[in-house]
Amino acid sequence: MKQDISPLYIMTGGPGAGKTTLLEELSHHELITVPEEGRKIIKQQINSGGEGLPWLNKELFAELMFEESVKTYLEISKTGYTKPVFFDRGILDTLGYMRLENIPIPAFMESKAREMVYHNNVFILPPWKEIYKNDPERKQTFEQAVETFECMKEIYQEYGFTTIEVPKASVENRAGFILDQII
Repeated sequence: MKQDISPLYIMTGGPGAGKTTLLEELSHHELITVPEEGRKIIKQQINSGGEGLPWLNKELFAELMFEESVKTYLEISKTGYTKPVFFDRGILDTLGYMRLENIPIPAFMESKAREMVYHNNVFILPPWKEIYKNDPERKQTFEQAVETFECMKEIYQEYGFTTIEVPKASVENRAGFILDQII
């Protein structure tokens, strides 16, 4: 699952910590970024009247997220990129979500997650109350965002990744911090 030389990096943390904004900034540095699957699924499910929403059917939402994360990972990994690629959440985020929600993790998901090769360093953004906001796809409380952060940090470390906490700073300084870590 991990590999120091892989150019595929994960950016994780709780909701509302600034991951999407930071990824947008990194894209201005000619880095490849991959949007979060969860938000895409929520929008699709709302538009289609589906039940795969974290506030309606958490298990179905987790299954959809896992399937999309694997599909996206496989598409990106086949491209042979040598420049860094940043994923807004990795496959382990789905397993972390399932753990957080007390949803049993099927053995096939655990096995598949171990097959995915990412860089050993995972960037994790801490909860930041001053920038946290709810929106139509983000209904969690700030306290739930803190719990999610702790769960993501724990699961990535359990799988042998090194979590690097991105400091609370301007988006430009956060991007500079990450660029300094990958060069």
